[in-house]
Amino acid sequence: MRSESVSYGEAPHRVEATVVICGPDVSVCFGGGEAPHVGAVALGTPRSSLADRNMPSASASVLCVTGHKEDLLARTAAIELAADFKCRVNVTVGLHIDGATAEDVRLLNENYCASLDEVKTYIGSVFYPTHEGDSNV
Repeated sequence: MRSESVSYGEAPHRVEATVVICGPDVSVCFGGGEAPHVGAVALGTPRSSLADRNMPSASASVLCVTGHKEDLLARTAAIELAADFKCRVNVTVGLHIDGATAEDVRLLNENYCASLDEVKTYIGSVFYPTHEGDSNV
């Protein structure tokens, strides 16, 4: 396995991500704010687009800890990464600041998106999917 960590932003709004290339698959863990944790997990699986079989797409299954709000972040990233890199992708997200204001949430989200862009750049530079035998890819 091969791994790399990236981060974006300054405390307390800093978001870090660790990418692990697991053979033909990818796992990404995002944590940030004052208390990184596991808030939601999504598994993205590549498939052909339902609208155009020649275009890549993906589906995702999500588990979210009750009361947490990272499910949409995890799902969106898992779908984007699975479709872009044509591989199975696990995404875990946990971002938290006690008593977060709307500005705290905005900054965490901005840094999360920037970290996701860094993750995409890293994966694109080192990853070569090997799921040729999968009929849905």
